[in-house]
Amino acid sequence: MSLRRNWTFVGVAGALALGTVACVQATGSQDDPIKASGGGDLSVVAEGGVQAKVEPTGVPKAEPNWKEDVLMTGFNTPWGLAFLPDGRMLVTERAGRLLIVDPKTGAKTEVSGLPETIEVGQGGLMDVVLHPKFAQNGLVYMTTVQGTRQGNYTVLARGKLVGNQLQNAEVIFKPNFAKPGGQHFGSRIVWMADGTLLMSIGDGGNPPSAINGRLTRHHVQDLGSHIGKVLRLDENGKAPKNNPFVGKEGSLPEIYSLGHRNIQGMARDPKSGRVYANEHGARGGDEVNVIEAGKNYGWPEATFSFEYSGPKISDNTSLPGMVDPLVAWTPCPAPCGMAFYSGEKYPKWKGDVFSGGLAGQDVRRIDLDDQGRVLGITQLNMGSRVRDVRQGPDGFLYVLTEGANARLSRIVLN
Repeated sequence: MSLRRNWTFVGVAGALALGTVACVQATGSQDDPIKASGGGDLSVVAEGGVQAKVEPTGVPKAEPNWKEDVLMTGFNTPWGLAFLPDGRMLVTERAGRLLIVDPKTGAKTEVSGLPETIEVGQGGLMDVVLHPKFAQNGLVYMTTVQGTRQGNYTVLARGKLVGNQLQNAEVIFKPNFAKPGGQHFGSRIVWMADGTLLMSIGDGGNPPSAINGRLTRHHVQDLGSHIGKVLRLDENGKAPKNNPFVGKEGSLPEIYSLGHRNIQGMARDPKSGRVYANEHGARGGDEVNVIEAGKNYGWPEATFSFEYSGPKISDNTSLPGMVDPLVAWTPCPAPCGMAFYSGEKYPKWKGDVFSGGLAGQDVRRIDLDDQGRVLGITQLNMGSRVRDVRQGPDGFLYVLTEGANARLSRIVLN
């Protein structure tokens, strides 16, 4: 029996048969043409607990009555955003810079003492989060890329922020395989209620990307590899004893879920504890999933994606024992960055997920009911590639765009 949710919201249809849709991620790779091609977003809503027939409905309708308040500009390929207790923010730049920024004054101060970082293709210094007890311990956690172009890793690092310096920076987790090239690093981090964290690791790249003669893609269903997984780690980068694959022969204890291509957005509902993640497909087949312990999300065995060269990646879009997506998009918005909204600034948006889009150049509001069922999707058109979306401690949504002269903005209602 497939682990299909009978309230899945699907955005896939005729464009799949044509195989004309390219997914757009970060610059400099086959995954990353400047614009996506193909028709509109194809979407239907399941009602009454029964999945509706999939039919094209065009791009998401525009979300009304909002505007963008630009706070700062001039960022160089930023990636992650975190909020300091004093109202300032941390912003990572892929080339290896961590900035303390003050949106009130426009000041940007570079932090020294960072761990080694290499910028290769889509990878470099990527996500940043504060320890849940940052006010007491000052710890900052980052994902960054280390190694060489021929063999590199997405690692988890941390250090103590003291003034403008990161002290005692160290790598606390490193995957068991180095991958070649500059694609599919994953790298998002989200804290769980119990003080553990989830970290995404991408599938390492499109064919012919390989590790020891084996396609990196083929590591994704292998529990003996960290490639293509979501990991659950404690604050010191170790596997908690209650992880789902602990003690299972041939399985790595850090693995929380498998079957992932490239998760670049994750967010947790603080009320229900549900963890949402967005994930890049190849040509078509971008997804939003609810991440659960021990589950298999199908890549590359079950997917709506096509190879960039044209053929289907799999004949299956659903398989027994694999979880189908909550949302699937074709053409793909190339999702990146995610926030679960729990604030009070936008009362009608409370309890909804916001997913950024690189190719879509938008933020998509996924309207959810109290059980996490999708009621609909609307679009906030940003007019630029969106790299990160976060809810600030003040209850506003903040958006970080991608590329040279990128901007930091706040969403306000008209």
